[in-house]
Amino acid sequence: MKNKTILSSVLAATMMLATFTGCGSNNQDAFDTQVTDIQSSEENVVANESTEMPGFDADAVIGVTLPWLGTQNWVEAKEMFAEELAKEGYKPLVEAADQTVTLQQQQIKSMIEAGAKAIVIGPVDSAQLADVIDEAKASGIYIIGYDRLLESTAGVDALVQYGSIETGKLQAEALVQGLKEKKGNSPYNIELFGGGHADPNSPNFFNGAMEVLQPLVDDGTIVIESGQTDFIQCATADWNNAKAQARMEELLSTYYTDKEIDGVLCPNDGIARACITACENAGKETPVVSGLDAENDSVQWIWQGRQYSTIAKPTDKLVKRTVEVINSLRDGKGLPDTDVKVENGVKEVPVYELTPVVVTKENEKEVFANDPLRMELLQD
Repeated sequence: MKNKTILSSVLAATMMLATFTGCGSNNQDAFDTQVTDIQSSEENVVANESTEMPGFDADAVIGVTLPWLGTQNWVEAKEMFAEELAKEGYKPLVEAADQTVTLQQQQIKSMIEAGAKAIVIGPVDSAQLADVIDEAKASGIYIIGYDRLLESTAGVDALVQYGSIETGKLQAEALVQGLKEKKGNSPYNIELFGGGHADPNSPNFFNGAMEVLQPLVDDGTIVIESGQTDFIQCATADWNNAKAQARMEELLSTYYTDKEIDGVLCPNDGIARACITACENAGKETPVVSGLDAENDSVQWIWQGRQYSTIAKPTDKLVKRTVEVINSLRDGKGLPDTDVKVENGVKEVPVYELTPVVVTKENEKEVFANDPLRMELLQD
């Protein structure tokens, strides 16, 4: 502890002073008084440090608000948070906001009124939650971002997620690998899709992928016929699968009437399936398509050869890591150690990152060996 180190140094200096000025009774009395004062100050500093992040009761209310239940991973998160928090003895209050900022704001306010000691937030649009998060923090509530960074607020204590830049890189690397395996020699015609504009992970996924793809665009290995290479151009509003399919259909009818599309970078499995469906409906050969979240349908499509890859980010591990952080705060131990921090526009937020895994047909059974529900999908 920084303050403790400073006080220890002062104590050492005082002892040296006593040595040089002799050990007479007056000097010794003064020295003893100084030591007592310093020890008392040090105890106060330690006490103050321990109260900076005080613990709370084991049966406390813990709030969780998720952005929506429109994809499998969020449905799983809602169920698992309720189960894991109850197992720890907490009173869980788990909600989903149906992609509506005002509803999520109301949910957080209700959790404050319910006396929650910690609130886990998977934001719909984190930039619009700053005021209510600051209100929660002023009430002494711990705030933990789940899967998505809480931006523009000093009220957030931590973020638990799979590395978003790394996820994007893995998506692109899998896409390139699939192009080489399935489509022969370059150049390869591909198109790019991004996630929802309001999700802070979306540009990270996209930018991570472009770190891999841009050099291949520059050297001609990859060709993007539409010329749409900016995240804003490629983003999919609200992560809406129907909007992604409509854009894919437009791209095909505009740029691919007389040529094949070899691959599509897709930010999640729902959009991947939408793009594949658009290509199949247009009579195109199935392109190499990336994805994310290892949704059941895509796990099966990969096994069948319709989708090339996904990225597994097991929800159970993410939820359990979040609960571990809550337990540490409950026990008065503060936040667990981490070397990772991310700037949210106001402060550096400690991040607890998990590692995602690329899934293709080649390694599906290995990745899901301990997941009986997904293993049932891998039938010949």
